[in-house]
Amino acid sequence: MITYPVSFVSLPIGNRDDITRRALQVLSDVDVIACEDTRHTGLLLSHYDISKPLLSMHEHNENVRAPEIAARALAGETFAVVTDAGMPGVSDPGYRLIQELKAREVPFTVLPGPSAVMTALVGSGLPSDAFFFGGFLPVKSGRRAAMLQKALEASHTSIFYESPFRIVKTVQALAELDPEASICVARELTKVFETYHRGAASGLLEEFKAKPPKGEIVLLIGGTNAPRMQAE
Repeated sequence: MITYPVSFVSLPIGNRDDITRRALQVLSDVDVIACEDTRHTGLLLSHYDISKPLLSMHEHNENVRAPEIAARALAGETFAVVTDAGMPGVSDPGYRLIQELKAREVPFTVLPGPSAVMTALVGSGLPSDAFFFGGFLPVKSGRRAAMLQKALEASHTSIFYESPFRIVKTVQALAELDPEASICVARELTKVFETYHRGAASGLLEEFKAKPPKGEIVLLIGGTNAPRMQAE
């Protein structure tokens, strides 16, 4: 039963079986599903025998779609908002729509679910009592180096998304800043070829020079000033 005009629904980050029963119920009950890629979402919905009208909403048209969805929700339609994977609004479309809904006082809710950030954090083995998520690392080398240096000096674990085409250069930059820095490269989380590469930056650099990692990647950096949790 739909109780909010707009529901932001987290989708699996790889393994389809990670979707929640509540998410499936909402996707089945709403009038329209706003999604980042209609083809990608269509495959997931087909897998669960769900057929609904799809409305594309991605980074290039969210400014246009946001007022449209808000107006239609006020007129009585119900929407589920999803992205290709994970939580809408976290390094994905959704934030601008939420601002529009708030401005027009359209009630909305958020359904929890799969998260690459939290999965990678726990699986990394790095301190998890405090952490910082920085989204995608900057493309420009100067800004990226400055952010990496800040992460190394932090009192928490830092988490970033990184492209497989840049990860070797990024790990090399970390190794140059601090060869013994504790890092983790988590790739293809929840998928068949999921792997965690844990260790010192210099060691992972040698590993990746021999065989560069592929797929979707989360980079985690243990801050040198991060307090280590005491075992009970």
